[in-house]
Amino acid sequence: MKDSPMVTMKAARAVQENPSVKTLYFDYGLGARPGQFVMLWLPGVGERPMSISYCTRERFGVSVADVGGFSSAVMKVKEGDAVGFRGPFGTSFKLGKEKAIALVSGGCGCAPLAFLADEALAKGKKAFYLQGARSKGMLFFTERMRKAGAEVLVSTDDGSAGKKGFVTELLREVLQKNKVDKICTCGPEIMMKKVVDISNEFKLPCDISMERYMKCGIGICGQCCVDPLGIRMCTEGPVIKKETAKKITEFGKYRRDASGRRVPI
Repeated sequence: MKDSPMVTMKAARAVQENPSVKTLYFDYGLGARPGQFVMLWLPGVGERPMSISYCTRERFGVSVADVGGFSSAVMKVKEGDAVGFRGPFGTSFKLGKEKAIALVSGGCGCAPLAFLADEALAKGKKAFYLQGARSKGMLFFTERMRKAGAEVLVSTDDGSAGKKGFVTELLREVLQKNKVDKICTCGPEIMMKKVVDISNEFKLPCDISMERYMKCGIGICGQCCVDPLGIRMCTEGPVIKKETAKKITEFGKYRRDASGRRVPI
């Protein structure tokens, strides 16, 4: 367990990525790794874990999807508003000797994977950046990834951008046509379960980012423990190997709300 003091500072930038996602940037050397998160705090509102979508020595960013409550309050944050954060916390995606990686995201899952793509490209690796969304208007970071040098492929439910259908279909096409050494994924768990199945089919390692309701962020409260392993997703996660995910019976089936009640996924 490792705590981190709360830092409160003004947001350097507030970028509306699409109608329901905002990225807040802070001029602060966080020293995070791809896949880690911070506990974001809004005065008078509360605190929630948020994925880090961008990080350099001088600046970091968190991307937040508007799903109600705390996140709706984040949508109102403007440049210059005071925001608190502590972290970084949790495990991260690891890069080794891979020459090419496939990054598979759905919804706001592209946030930590964009950070990972930046790191992979900086190390001279090939990065296939696959993003799925409901429609063209819900995509974000695709232009950032193209400029960074990733090979970007998108799918939308309605066919308004890229391939019509599921992003997992794009993954299969990429693996059939290219030599890929590892898969990393973040997004809806139904999607990630399919990604794990495909990784097994192609005999590739796969790391996933598994989201759970977190209160403390440092492994004390036990709110984010998963069945039946009892591991805490704020400390032993959120990034885990597929072998661990297979042992978690709730993966892709249910999660627990603030009271601990099972909620179907």
